[in-house]
Amino acid sequence: MHPRSWPVLVSGLVLALAACSTSSTPSSAPTSPAGSSKSPARSAAASPGATETPAGAQEPVQVIAQDFDVPWGLAVLDDGDVLVGERDTARVWRVVAGGEPQPVTTVPGVEPGGEGGLLGIVVPPGGGAGSFFVYATTETDNRVLHVDTTASTQDGGPLVEVVLDGIPKAGNHNGGRLAFGPDDYLYVTTGDASDGPSAQDPDSLGGKILRITTDGEPAPGNPDPDSPVWSMGHRNVQGLGWDSQGRMWASEFGQNDLDEVNLIEPGGNYGWPQFEGPGGEPEFIDPVLTWPTSQASPSGLALGPDGELYVAALRGQALWRVPVDEAGEAGEPERLLTDYGRLRSVVVADGALWVLTSNTFRGDPADTDDRLLRVTDLTTLTP
Repeated sequence: MHPRSWPVLVSGLVLALAACSTSSTPSSAPTSPAGSSKSPARSAAASPGATETPAGAQEPVQVIAQDFDVPWGLAVLDDGDVLVGERDTARVWRVVAGGEPQPVTTVPGVEPGGEGGLLGIVVPPGGGAGSFFVYATTETDNRVLHVDTTASTQDGGPLVEVVLDGIPKAGNHNGGRLAFGPDDYLYVTTGDASDGPSAQDPDSLGGKILRITTDGEPAPGNPDPDSPVWSMGHRNVQGLGWDSQGRMWASEFGQNDLDEVNLIEPGGNYGWPQFEGPGGEPEFIDPVLTWPTSQASPSGLALGPDGELYVAALRGQALWRVPVDEAGEAGEPERLLTDYGRLRSVVVADGALWVLTSNTFRGDPADTDDRLLRVTDLTTLTP
């Protein structure tokens, strides 16, 4: 069925009643170290701004579109439209302000299973909706693809080119985030595909952050000029972002104890599987921030215009705001957007936060899940 676009200004309190969220507040604080398909359901809606935020209410948000089926990838275009990719259907939608989401394409060759499928999506700098990159699970591996909907094959489908293949796949730990850095090179996060030792193998693409050209070649300036590997020793990196100093931050799933936020250094080794969380060994880089896994399962990550980190949490069912200073140290995180269930992706564009929920997979979906949310005034976000 077709996702629906219902922009409406609401408050977290109102959405809590609509979403019937079952989330509970985690019992301990983060520390800094020294789904299935469903039919769309229509809900009441109004034009943006038509509903005033009640006095004393929680953070106001806009529900821009709803009824997505296991959305994962999220990209904001230069014109303000949004691309949303669905993991299991491999469909890509274009969300236009004030209109119904429009189908862009279905990416061929995607083989969903477990946590795999159509994952990250990114548009190159200055690009449009017709040409983008995706991270996809196929029958044999995970790979980065370039999708061009302005060209077509003989059967009428989009022209799809393999950029990078051979990334290990499994039912879990597939990584999947794509992002263009300030240097305009493409960064790719990969999981260990449930094979922990591969994260320490420099010849394996598993458990890494990769840095490549749009042709799939190792980017100039990589630690090993013949390798796409930018950093290693990762279990399952899910989010990437850069601050105003050009530093790269990454969010990463832990195993049983600690999820992580890391400050990424080229050639750095982040210790998995030898360590989960801080290890204190000189050959490894410890995380800047950790959470108990019950609080986070951190997925998407973005740097806000306020210079703070925003981390979407799945199991933690919240958006974490993390202040960071010029020295790369993290302050006390704040738990926000707690009324929407599991959160998968967060992107910052034109000063606004865009957030995808993820309740149609391992969640307790409301009738209108999954949803695309937008917060235009970050000062309204309060714990």
